[in-house]
Amino acid sequence: MSKGVALDLIGSDEVDCPQFHGKPEVVFLNLRGDQRPGAGFVAKVVRILRYYTKLVRYAAIARPGIFHILWNNKFEALDRTLLMHYYRLLGKRIVLTVHNVNAGRRDGNDNSLNRLTLRIQYRLADHLFVHTEEMKRELIEEFGVQRARITVIPFGINNSVPETSLTPAEARRRLSIREGEKAILFFGNIAPYKGIEYLIAAFREIVARRDRYRLIIAGRPKACESYWRAIQERIQMDVETGRVLLRADYIPDEETEVYFKAADVLILPYTRIFQSGVLFLGYGFGLPVIASDVGSLREAIVEGQTGFLCKPCDPADLARAIEDYFASDLYRHLHTRRPKIRDLACERHSWQAVSKITCAVYQQLAREKDGAISNENSLAAR
Repeated sequence: MSKGVALDLIGSDEVDCPQFHGKPEVVFLNLRGDQRPGAGFVAKVVRILRYYTKLVRYAAIARPGIFHILWNNKFEALDRTLLMHYYRLLGKRIVLTVHNVNAGRRDGNDNSLNRLTLRIQYRLADHLFVHTEEMKRELIEEFGVQRARITVIPFGINNSVPETSLTPAEARRRLSIREGEKAILFFGNIAPYKGIEYLIAAFREIVARRDRYRLIIAGRPKACESYWRAIQERIQMDVETGRVLLRADYIPDEETEVYFKAADVLILPYTRIFQSGVLFLGYGFGLPVIASDVGSLREAIVEGQTGFLCKPCDPADLARAIEDYFASDLYRHLHTRRPKIRDLACERHSWQAVSKITCAVYQQLAREKDGAISNENSLAAR
């Protein structure tokens, strides 16, 4: 939008916002509508069928020549195969943002059908965006994607979350965190690959030596009932005593800053991931991070300046990293370091850089499309 690119934006009630309206170059199409998870089975089936019907109809008459897919829908196998072929038959150029090269492998439910449909989608896309060089390498080596069709693009800082004049001291009072307590934050959707059980074990280890720690868990369990039930059993006593502050629910944007301003450090104990939006959300609030050395998280952390790394699936090493952090200058001077972390992250992951790279890819695909049309017309004239 900042570059003046005209676009149709397909979304739902969840992503609709005033910024998408009243601008002549932007058409917001709320094809998905209400996507609240509490709907009954029949209602979910109806809304899915209604959405796909609207999407197919829109694609048939859409003026844009480039379709940029940010996320697949619920039936990913359908989106990766039939929808992709449909868009190609309509003559559209397809850009795909690959947030996870193979989320099935990350979540422990990978299979041959998953890999086949991924391969089909990656082959049918004209261009793919990834956020790290490691993701690019995996696309090339495991899915045979040509290097020229992949662009590494910065993970933009999440600046859509409201930030007010709320101070860290006020945020801590809201969460009843006492003066002198060291507040550790886990934030975001809860799933097995997030490794929260290792954080709990590390937390138990450090509080056994010192009692001035508080663990904040804020996020919604996502399709992991048995896993989450086991986690709840492990932390029940700590929740009852107040040592663990638990909010197992979706955190609205307008409440997010309370957690990031109240915390002294963000913990990402992930077992397998390429990159994390939560990390950059934390950086947006100037919050240091302790993360497992998995995927490409190492690329986003400046050791001792924006955070620390630890071994994955190793509570003892995570406990060591937490104690090292609270003994470091980074923590001792957190008040002055927060603005520096925010500035560094914004410099490396600015939306100006993201939009510049995105527009360049769009322009390249538009030229290729125009060239193909010119060649077809030339052949027809002959």
